Amino acid sequence: MTSVITGDIIGSRQQSEHWVEDLKKILAPFGQTPSQWEVYRGDEFQVEIPNPADALLAAILIKAHLRFIKSDARMSIGFGDKTHNAERISESNGSAFINSGELFETLKKQKVTLALRTGNTDFDEKMNLMLQLALTFMDSWLVQSAEFVAMAIENPTLSQEELGQKLGINQAAVSRRQKRARFDLVLNLDRYFRKQIKQLTAP
Repeated sequence: MTSVITGDIIGSRQQSEHWVEDLKKILAPFGQTPSQWEVYRGDEFQVEIPNPADALLAAILIKAHLRFIKSDARMSIGFGDKTHNAERISESNGSAFINSGELFETLKKQKVTLALRTGNTDFDEKMNLMLQLALTFMDSWLVQSAEFVAMAIENPTLSQEELGQKLGINQAAVSRRQKRARFDLVLNLDRYFRKQIKQLTAP
């Protein structure tokens, strides 16, 4: 079982010309390109997250990094197997890729920026409803909130004080950003997702 995030940058034509480089920097920690992640067709990208439990937080992290540079993406997360392992992720195949690709094609019509598909209708329906509710605030993260979210996800063991040192702000300001970003809710959503996806993928 693996997971695949398929995405595209919203309004890429209105972005500054170096956004492709910014996107590549955001995706670089996820492994080697083009086997584990790839930017193709100008503004589309695909990333494989081998541990399905990490997929949701990975998508939220990409979103936070993009909101920090005043950009955003539409992303679909597909779960399933990988039957063909190509040199380029965009040429690999399996149900994870099919679920991600097919769902991605519907996002614009659904007017949502993040959704997932496992093939288990009950699970997908429940999780996507929760995601839609979370997107009511995640889609409007401002630069400071987005910066905090990315930093907190990448440094899960740091205290507010330590995060503040990295961000160059005091602990009270970190606390305010955390509240504004509704970060506790994001963590609760991720925790719930991890528990559910483990049950779903258990042999």
